[in-house]
Amino acid sequence: MDQLDQLVPTERYSPYRFFSADEWAKFRADTPLTLSGDEVRRLSSLYDPIDLDEVRRIYLSLSRLLSAHVETTQELFRQRAAFFNAGSNARKTPFIIGMAGSVAVGKSTTARVLKELMGRWPSSPKVDLVTTDGFLYPNEVLRRENLMDRKGFPDSYDAGSLLRFLAAIKSGQPDVRAPVYSHLTYDVTPGEFVTVDRPDILIFEGLNVLQPRDLPMDGKFVPFVSDFFDFSIYIDAEEELIHQWYIARFMRLRETAFRNPESFFHRYSTLSDDAARAIAEGLWHNINLKNLKENILPTRPRADLILRKGPNHLVEEVALRKL
Repeated sequence: MDQLDQLVPTERYSPYRFFSADEWAKFRADTPLTLSGDEVRRLSSLYDPIDLDEVRRIYLSLSRLLSAHVETTQELFRQRAAFFNAGSNARKTPFIIGMAGSVAVGKSTTARVLKELMGRWPSSPKVDLVTTDGFLYPNEVLRRENLMDRKGFPDSYDAGSLLRFLAAIKSGQPDVRAPVYSHLTYDVTPGEFVTVDRPDILIFEGLNVLQPRDLPMDGKFVPFVSDFFDFSIYIDAEEELIHQWYIARFMRLRETAFRNPESFFHRYSTLSDDAARAIAEGLWHNINLKNLKENILPTRPRADLILRKGPNHLVEEVALRKL
């Protein structure tokens, strides 16, 4: 298949198996639909619509697959504990799911839907969701370092804090704090944190979570964010589609959130349509498209599963890495 152009296009050599949405839907088997129409509408956004049919087609099968991975990992944990004679001292660590993809592609909606579905498994696991936005450097630091135009690029994040957070989660520490980001003020909220207390499953969502780092010449250990993941998902779409969705979202926000005087982007709410669209196009081409091409898209082949969306925001193809 040639739709996923960074992957080997033949089934014979590709590390992935490819499924149409209809083929993928068949794998849901008897997985129950535990969300109502009202709940799905609450979880979706104005800019990334999703409905019950899409949950049935794509997310029930994905929930079933993730359930199998979580159960297998837990069984391996039990076997290792027995191997090391750890007994009751063994501390089960959270299963971490990394979710990557471009701005405006729908990562947040996918993450919220999966969180709700997994939290309603028969085992009633505790599922938390954290985004990387809170680990961005504050705007004050970004301005000082001339990085405001690179916000969302790998160098705009506090990598040390991010890695320490994931290391604490993976080691089973209680009450691990993650900083909070405000999309209204477009900045990290000083002194505000979300506490993550030993979840069974953590979804960690962000633009560059699959991004590798330069390897040291001396062979010392350099952790990647993805080193802490048990499973990774990349939300994908054609570049021009993401472009259209970004512009549409910006114009919609101009009529809603941007009208709040406290919004970082409030100044755009008073512009003419043409002037606002020109601003959005500039932000897309100078920041978001550049980040997509340089940093985000190259990480796509590192994902365990790729959800590829079509023009209507619905998933058209699923690529699953072979075992």
